[in-house]
Amino acid sequence: MRVDEGFQQPRFPQEHPYTSDAVLSGLLKRIIPAELRGTFDRELTRLGDVLVEEIRPISPLVQAPTLTQYNEWGQRVDDLRTSEGWRKLEEFAVREGYNAVAYERKYGEHSRAYMFARTMVMTGDCHVIMCPMGMTDGSTRSKSLSFTVLLELFGTDAMKKELLPHFLSHDPKVAYLSGQWMTEKPGGSDVSLTETRATPTERIESDLGDPYILEGFKWFSSAAEGNMSVALARTGEVSQGSRGLSLFVVPLRMNQYPSPLSNGVHMHRLKQKVGTHGVPTAELSLNGTRAWRVGPLNQGVKAITPVLNITRIHSAIHSIGSMQRALSIARSYAAVRSVNSGRTLLKDDALHVSTLADLSVLYRALVHLTFGGVHLLGKTECGTATAEESARLRLLTPTIKGFAAERAASALEECMAALGGQGYMEEVGIGRLIRDAMVEKIWEGTINILALDLSRAVKKEPEAIAHWCQWARKVIAGGSAAFGQDLSAAVGTLAATVEKLPAMFRASVANPSLPRIVMNYFGTASSALYLLEHATWSRTTGERSRDVDAEAFRRWMASGDLTLFESRIADIERDGGSRTAIDQALVYGPGAGKARL
Repeated sequence: MRVDEGFQQPRFPQEHPYTSDAVLSGLLKRIIPAELRGTFDRELTRLGDVLVEEIRPISPLVQAPTLTQYNEWGQRVDDLRTSEGWRKLEEFAVREGYNAVAYERKYGEHSRAYMFARTMVMTGDCHVIMCPMGMTDGSTRSKSLSFTVLLELFGTDAMKKELLPHFLSHDPKVAYLSGQWMTEKPGGSDVSLTETRATPTERIESDLGDPYILEGFKWFSSAAEGNMSVALARTGEVSQGSRGLSLFVVPLRMNQYPSPLSNGVHMHRLKQKVGTHGVPTAELSLNGTRAWRVGPLNQGVKAITPVLNITRIHSAIHSIGSMQRALSIARSYAAVRSVNSGRTLLKDDALHVSTLADLSVLYRALVHLTFGGVHLLGKTECGTATAEESARLRLLTPTIKGFAAERAASALEECMAALGGQGYMEEVGIGRLIRDAMVEKIWEGTINILALDLSRAVKKEPEAIAHWCQWARKVIAGGSAAFGQDLSAAVGTLAATVEKLPAMFRASVANPSLPRIVMNYFGTASSALYLLEHATWSRTTGERSRDVDAEAFRRWMASGDLTLFESRIADIERDGGSRTAIDQALVYGPGAGKARL
């Protein structure tokens, strides 16, 4: 029998990334003013059309970059080439104003929600393009969008005049991208042992800030194709640790520096990564590299924090955007795949649909949690957030990134399994989504690092958790009034959780084994609150989805995650100080002592 004879499995339909997603559209209807909804809907629908018709077909063109260090005459050239598909995606993102829309602030405090809704819709088809774009975001205000953030906060007038127009341009021929160089060989997220040293040098006419010469080696350098990068380097003594670091802008492919080599930057090699294959990530040596300080002397970590806050939300959006695409594929496949001797479609099989429903509830929770933070970010950037809202954002930012990374990764595996053997095939696309999404457990801070950040935030600003509890009680009161006895058990459990959280956070500050579990507890509770807030609005306004919205909240509470985390927290607290020694024995065997360095 030939392959084209006998049974032929129909191809699953290509869902639109926005109009087929009732979760995102429903959320935007709640948080976006009525006068903007039509504009948002039209633009997101148009963007989705372009993704399906033009961008999705070029996915196979995205390949790993190549690096040629020497030419045929033995001369050092460090010729970095990204794939055709990757270049097309970058050009597309720039034309669409991937980051620019947040800084043009056409929609005021809702500009961030608009930008991140677009980002999320693009994620499933754009091969981690959020890496160079997200770094540009933070830079602008510090990476390219991150770089935009940095420039807004700390850039010199010359930097803003020269660089901001490039970072916010919609023209691929004009736009700049920025990388980020933080990680060195002595430590990953721990930058206190940074070896790269910065020495002041004489100013020249083309300098955009106080000039320094950098000498050192950067171990993970993302977006190596960028026009510039943000880098940490030591300006103080080694004994000062991270308090002796300053932040710098390093020109790479701009003005008098046509290539990294022209500014003393040597590409040692490209990293061979499990995923994010399109992104050029390099090991770099800095040899007499000219850079301009941005921000106060010896306060580089403080200056880079706004960048991390932006890029961590980008990371969460990548996690849920990847899940959106994988869930869409699983849902579409179920509509064309028959089982039970061809008599039943998977979409009508109770057990299969139950599995997809569980995934859908998780997806809904992560979307509402993440955009809860996005909404607060937009208000904070526009100066309309209250002190209480800003404090909540500080707690939510590390939580959103860590919670989404941890929960979405396993959900992507379930989406793959929902297609059976076909899901394991590379052409379907879920394999790439899994590989790429796994990095969110690592870059911009591992989940453990994020949990420690959350504990530090609570210790430094204990009133933040009080502000969060105050908001939570208002949400619960609104839910109780709207639903009465219908959701009384779930709402009651959530109310009890809110009252337990302050003590949980105090315990996590005191017990080094607790921060990760407490962060997950906090993420679960915060997700429940946002689901309840949405369900209350849906019920009050008479939305068609009101029963589904209420059921999503009820199922999230019925999952038992909060009870499980409470049990684990109690178990760790009972062990007291012996927990770490027991952990050592479980991992390394009885009698294992503490290592000496």
